[in-house]
Amino acid sequence: MASYKEIVTKAVVGKAKKSSASKFSVNPEEKPDTVLGCWVINHTFEGKNEGGSVSINGSFDVNVWYSYNNDTKTAVTTKRFNYNDKMNIRLKDGARLNDASEIIVRSLNQPTVTDVYIKDNTVNLTVEKELGVEIVGSTMLKVSVEDEADDYDVIEDGMDEEIDQGTENINEDYLS
Repeated sequence: MASYKEIVTKAVVGKAKKSSASKFSVNPEEKPDTVLGCWVINHTFEGKNEGGSVSINGSFDVNVWYSYNNDTKTAVTTKRFNYNDKMNIRLKDGARLNDASEIIVRSLNQPTVTDVYIKDNTVNLTVEKELGVEIVGSTMLKVSVEDEADDYDVIEDGMDEEIDQGTENINEDYLS
């Protein structure tokens, strides 16, 4: 007869992803003529529970390489940008987001500059990124447990002797 046991374990109880595009501007020291390159580095982020939703606080640096002085000189300027994204995540099987829940945030697509242009001595750019969030919480499994009876066959006394008797009649010189 089988009985059931409940096992409490940690599991992913909710997940979501969010893509976003944000506009930023950089004001270089010189009047830029042409943007020669633009890239994002030092992306950091952290997720926290805020009233049942996940708040992701992050930042990254944008480096803009540009020419100035009628395209005869170049310079690089760097600016740090902060962001805050909020995500509502649907949790499975009635789970709740609380302080005991573990929030795992991953960058699915690193921030990338997708559009850049100069207007009125300001470099305007669009940065796209995609973040994924997993919520790990406690969940319960119900498993069937077999009876405690031994699953091993019982060997009756004397069976070993029968095996030994069967091997006495073997001709060891058969292959010679």
